[in-house]
Amino acid sequence: MNSWDETENHGSPDPVYADAGSGSPDVREPLFSEQEYAHRLHRVREKMAHQGLSALIVTDPANLFYLTGYDAWSFYVPQMLFVPAEGDILLFLREMDARGAFRTSWLPEHQIIGYPERYVQRPHLHPFDWVAFALRRRGQIAPSAHGCVGLEMDAHFFSPKGYRALVNAIPEWSLVDCFELVNWVRSVKSDAEIHYMHVASRVTTAAMTAAIDAIEPGVPQNRVAARIAAAQAEGDGEAWGDFPAIVPMLPTGASADTPHLTWSDRVLRSGDAVVVELSGVHRRYHVPLARTVTLGPPSDAMDRLEEAVADGLRAVLDATAAGVPIRELASAWNWKLASYGLEKPSRLGYSVGIGYPPDWGERTISIRSEDETVLEENMTFHLICGMWMTGYGYEVSETIRVTSTGVETFTSFPRQIIRK
Repeated sequence: MNSWDETENHGSPDPVYADAGSGSPDVREPLFSEQEYAHRLHRVREKMAHQGLSALIVTDPANLFYLTGYDAWSFYVPQMLFVPAEGDILLFLREMDARGAFRTSWLPEHQIIGYPERYVQRPHLHPFDWVAFALRRRGQIAPSAHGCVGLEMDAHFFSPKGYRALVNAIPEWSLVDCFELVNWVRSVKSDAEIHYMHVASRVTTAAMTAAIDAIEPGVPQNRVAARIAAAQAEGDGEAWGDFPAIVPMLPTGASADTPHLTWSDRVLRSGDAVVVELSGVHRRYHVPLARTVTLGPPSDAMDRLEEAVADGLRAVLDATAAGVPIRELASAWNWKLASYGLEKPSRLGYSVGIGYPPDWGERTISIRSEDETVLEENMTFHLICGMWMTGYGYEVSETIRVTSTGVETFTSFPRQIIRK
């Protein structure tokens, strides 16, 4: 890690950390091989060239993790990865975070740069003011001025104030939207990533089992959430749990007609139906899952939804394979629902993998009739067969992997109402 004042040139060498060598329990070994990280960067640069980008600024924490391995809860302050068309990539973080970034990132320390604390949450300053000048001092502005510089304009943690700081500080650049460039590279997983998702699925299974066991009449929702959170962290043996990008969701009773409700101290009662949506996470890789639990016999309307959703989900899984257009999955689902006199206006699912709050989706492929993407082997999706009616709801979901001949589901819970 290095840093310097924007008005001074510190000549002292970069610090050397006593535990930065291999074998330290406090320095994470790279999650992927050097070749895999190089391949990821190569694919990103190929897409940059295709879009006419001379450089790319990455701010999405999931994309920072994908390209560098950096993993910390530091994304609430500005941070960025500068990716030029050629040469070293540079990771800019708050100084206190940059000091320890070598503990998770594969980057050498001279490519991890900390900006001063006095730039954090100031009304008249922004960290990107400092970052822009640091790039200028490193000679990175002019080489990137011959084309457009891509920005992640729809990333959760890239603010209008950050954009304005870059526009004002680097007038030579033509700043354009990169249209989720890195996210699209992430859409096809490597075999190593699929391995981490298989490990995460064990955490998912443990968390869903804990949720089902905890749902009983007389139990408040917050206690169910506590059991889920404990299982998400504990995991299953060596399949330990990381923090999820989204907290457990527990729409209950009549409020289950709204999908994204969390919990309160509401006490569960006999006759309630509880929708549980959660994810197991390992090494930032998510495997979401949803099931519906009823405390007593389900209503006739719920029974009918169960049958329709099961039939529709089977049709979608049967249609899934490499080479199939996404729209055909949506069509299989829509036609099956229509045979029951039902429709689902919202999308059926989305690409999933690495996740940081507030979302575990990749913000690229959505399973709906307008999506022209063609499935490729090792794409992974969260299929959400959720039906939110008036005064009740029912949800079953699966995380799937596209294979060369069909589809694999990461978990094996029964795809039906769980009756207690």
